[in-house]
Amino acid sequence: MNSFAFVNGTIVGLTGDPSDRPPIERVAIEQGVIVTGPASPPDQIIDLEGGYLLPGFIDTQVNGGGGLLFNDSPTVETIRGIGTAHRQYGTTSFLPTLISDDLDKVDMAMRAVEQAIEAGVPGVVGIHLEGPFLNSARKGTHDPAKFRRMDDDAIRLLSSLQRGRTLVTLAPEFCDDDQIGRLTEAGVIVAVGHSDADYARTRSAFAAGMSGVTHLYNAMSPLNHRAAGVVGATLDNDTVYAGIIVDGQHVSPPALRIALRARPHDRFMLVTDAMPTVGNATKSFTLQGKTIRVENGVCVEENGTLAGSDLDMATALRNAMAMMAVPISTAAVMASAAPARFLHLADRGTFAQGQRADMVWLDADHQIRGVWQGGVRAFTAG
Repeated sequence: MNSFAFVNGTIVGLTGDPSDRPPIERVAIEQGVIVTGPASPPDQIIDLEGGYLLPGFIDTQVNGGGGLLFNDSPTVETIRGIGTAHRQYGTTSFLPTLISDDLDKVDMAMRAVEQAIEAGVPGVVGIHLEGPFLNSARKGTHDPAKFRRMDDDAIRLLSSLQRGRTLVTLAPEFCDDDQIGRLTEAGVIVAVGHSDADYARTRSAFAAGMSGVTHLYNAMSPLNHRAAGVVGATLDNDTVYAGIIVDGQHVSPPALRIALRARPHDRFMLVTDAMPTVGNATKSFTLQGKTIRVENGVCVEENGTLAGSDLDMATALRNAMAMMAVPISTAAVMASAAPARFLHLADRGTFAQGQRADMVWLDADHQIRGVWQGGVRAFTAG
């Protein structure tokens, strides 16, 4: 057993409660999980230098990183490279995300994730299939030529992952509640996104088992005073988990704060929607034949359409504190505990007994100093 004592700082996230900000205490690790601290002296004392220790960040929407795009090459090595690129920003668990594509590419991506998990690639916990069951009216940067309606063949494919979690983003107006129920009964996690559904259809999909919202506000029917849309249905719901891109441009800070006032804070998840530019010096890439470049911190097509982000989770956490006016304890829940619950990952997201020892050390200015995965130091700043 390796035991650690952290001094001169604050451990955040022992229970996942947003108000949780306990004093420093010992964290003991055995076989990569957190156990009750021993009475004997620790093997290692780590001075947090006035900083913070948080549970590892969990990102449910990672299109790419380190110059790699999952759609370009859905392989084990691509997944490994994306995970490496994001680890330096505190992401210890992630879903490689496939943007709308043909079903043979979906199949290839799912099989690559199975192989990556079997091979022990650090961090990968499943797959996010963002489409192709979307609405062209809210296509964003997705290629509408790839869109299709849900059918039995698609349900069989989406339900076929043998290892890890499957998250599917779809437009509920192009499927029925029975199909959503069949997916959730098979263990698939379903979220609404790129949808023009009205309030009633969205509420019905939530009741049928849809439990998530992909990048709230973006690429969905807005809240109007006479037509509440997907946004209104989400703000009027206290249980579904809503991903949010907190870069100050995908969603304005006032809109973020309004959402927080409308529903429980622990039902929001920080996501990056990251593209290959994260962790890479080159700030342009090609997406399904389109040139995408980083402009003012966001990825855009030549016509100015948003095309994912250049955001990392450490920056998202700092932005949440600044733009949403929440303490680090609440931001940590959005970065760790909330996505863990959404993905049904009972072994991570907090510092409770039996949890994976995935940890992020931030300094007093909330900059990354160190990252651990399964109790093993995976990144050290500088």
